[in-house]
Formats: sequence, C-alpha cells, structure tokens
Amino acid sequence: MNPSHPQPKIQMVKSQDYRENYANSVQVRVSVWDFYLAFGLVHQESPDQVTIENAQGIYISPQQAKALWNILGQNIGQYEQTFGAIALEPQSHPLPMPQGPIH
Repeated sequence: MNPSHPQPKIQMVKSQDYRENYANSVQVRVSVWDFYLAFGLVHQESPDQVTIENAQGIYISPQQAKALWNILGQNIGQYEQTFGAIALEPQSHPLPMPQGPIH
C-alpha cells in the first residue's frame, strides 16, 4: 500500500428497502459484461414436481464475481475446519437448467 494514499474509512449502512432472505437455490447466468445471480426457494410438491420461486436477482461485475468466489472459498474453508466437510448430496431428481436469455 502506498503510504501517501491511506485506506479510506468504510462505513456500511442499510438502505431503506434493505431486506434479508433465505435461498436454497441460486442460478447463474453470465455475459461478457456481468454475472446475474437469481436467488430463490426450491419447493418439491411431489416426486415429479419441483417449483423454483425466485425472490431476488442481482447483477455483479466479473471483478465482483471473482472477489465473491475468493471470499466464499476462504469462508467455506474456515467453516469446514471448524465444523467438518460440507457434503453435497447427490440429487435423485436433477433439476432442469433454467432457460432464458443471457443478460
């Protein structure tokens, strides 16, 4: 870091429309300009019917996507050191890939 340019003080605030949600589904679409993340809930009404209810879509730059990937990797590593390996359950009914335009 350059001593003549000190780090700015960062203040995080919540906007008036800030909200927190739970998501057990994330779909990702990629274009040359950005990444689109759609967060939602998977509901399985019956063995042959799965509904994905998307609640929030977020566009991020490729740079922010890579920064997110890095910080998630670090935090997953710390989580697994503390609580043990995270197992990804095999799906007996693979979910179809979402269809739609690439943004």
